[in-house]
Amino acid sequence: MRTTIFSWLDHEFVALCGEAPPGASAAEEAERLFRRFESELHGLGLSLDHVVRTRLWGRDRRSRDLGSEARLRILSGKARSASSSYIAPVHFDSAANVALDLLAMRPARPDSRKQVVEYDPPIVPIRFLVYEAVVVLSGVTAVLPSLETQLDDILPRIEASLRDAGSSWDRAAKVSFFLHRSQRLESLKELFHRRVRTRIPEVEYCHVDGYSAEGKLCEIEVTASL
Repeated sequence: MRTTIFSWLDHEFVALCGEAPPGASAAEEAERLFRRFESELHGLGLSLDHVVRTRLWGRDRRSRDLGSEARLRILSGKARSASSSYIAPVHFDSAANVALDLLAMRPARPDSRKQVVEYDPPIVPIRFLVYEAVVVLSGVTAVLPSLETQLDDILPRIEASLRDAGSSWDRAAKVSFFLHRSQRLESLKELFHRRVRTRIPEVEYCHVDGYSAEGKLCEIEVTASL
């Protein structure tokens, strides 16, 4: 497990990354990993209630599905937060079937609470959360025939969530793209910059092998400020 503490968006953040210890199932692996993460957060004066984003990695589809189900059980109530999940066997250096990236935020005011906004009707991922002046969107994706048509569906939905949160593309601090390995990164960049002309301070790209459903070619995560 790796722990990183850093300042960003006028707050202190804690990033935890790790692969699960061996378990009887991917669900058990995810539960064990969350327990390790929870203990680490407690040692820093935080808890799972301070989590703003988790990214779950599965070695294969079954591992992704079981790990996601475990995450939904664990991160409930005040711990509910933005989420995404990917299938990427090359992500693993161990024999684990599940890995996690977790991002927690230390609020400036101890009595601050996350404002979680669900989709209507609610689905497994939240739509977005607002925590003090920070806006965190769950990964947004679509099942459509091509990368271009998927972006034409994804990007307006992101823009609407940012607007409903009181933010905008101009306030985006980081955009993370998770592109299917069959797609060209250059095509993604061209399609995105043709539609969103705002300069975004931090952009990252990663190739993956799958998502929550077949047919998806890209998932986009956005973090912004108010």
